[in-house]
Amino acid sequence: MVTPVSAGLVAAGLVVLFTGAVLSVYGIALLGAIVGGGGGYLLAPQLGFTELPQVAAGALGGAVLGVAVTYLLLSLAIGALAFAVGTYVGAVGAETLLDNPELLLVAGLAVAVGSVAAFLGTVFKRTVMVFVTSFIGAALTSRQVTGSDFGNLDELDPEAVLFDVGDPLFLGLFVLGVLTQLGLFKFGYVRKLAAYLPGASVLQDRTGSSS
Repeated sequence: MVTPVSAGLVAAGLVVLFTGAVLSVYGIALLGAIVGGGGGYLLAPQLGFTELPQVAAGALGGAVLGVAVTYLLLSLAIGALAFAVGTYVGAVGAETLLDNPELLLVAGLAVAVGSVAAFLGTVFKRTVMVFVTSFIGAALTSRQVTGSDFGNLDELDPEAVLFDVGDPLFLGLFVLGVLTQLGLFKFGYVRKLAAYLPGASVLQDRTGSSS
């Protein structure tokens, strides 16, 4: 039976699957501008700037500061997401490839893979975000992870959201998402938006390549 929650998760999965890396930049930058602008608007009168141009300048300054802060936070968020997904893949890979591995070995390999993924996320931000958002989007769209699974997390059971990453539907969606998003970044209008939107340049691979 299709419920509004399950339908919403699949819809969100589709959005993340095909446009997640792009939206992560513009959504977070916009949020930073709104929060920073609102903070500047409220702070200006407290500092004695009560005239409309002064308040407007405070709001504008706050918006610029908010985007600058999100520039830094986005880098941290990319590293954290890459670590989380890398750790997950490392744990699943250890369980799949090794014969009844000990928990300590699985945890060690998972953390090692996650650490490498986090490091790559700081160097190849755009590419790593494409893979991370495609992974998350494919998991939701293929219904490998459902609303009831999230509900089971209340019981502190990590197996609630574990699934077979070798599932053909998941793999197909994952590859499709990666190819689509990599192609999306080659579109001229995306590059122009990234060039003009403050803070959006954070989602660039350090090498500066367009691949």
